[in-house]
Amino acid sequence: RGRDMDESDLICGCCQTPLVVKNATLEYLGHHFNVDLPQCPCCGFIYIPEALARGKVAEVEAELEDK
Repeated sequence: RGRDMDESDLICGCCQTPLVVKNATLEYLGHHFNVDLPQCPCCGFIYIPEALARGKVAEVEAELEDK
């Protein structure tokens, strides 16, 4: 097996352009939070890594739903 893929290896499936890390504002249940995520500079696609989705996003989701 080759080396593990990291965020610098990501390419947009539509544009075939390397993703660049930029600040993105995520919204859930009317709450906003900022996070640096890989994004396509052409079409604006934002890649949310599984670790973030299952970790921090799930944590925020649970906190907001409890309110």
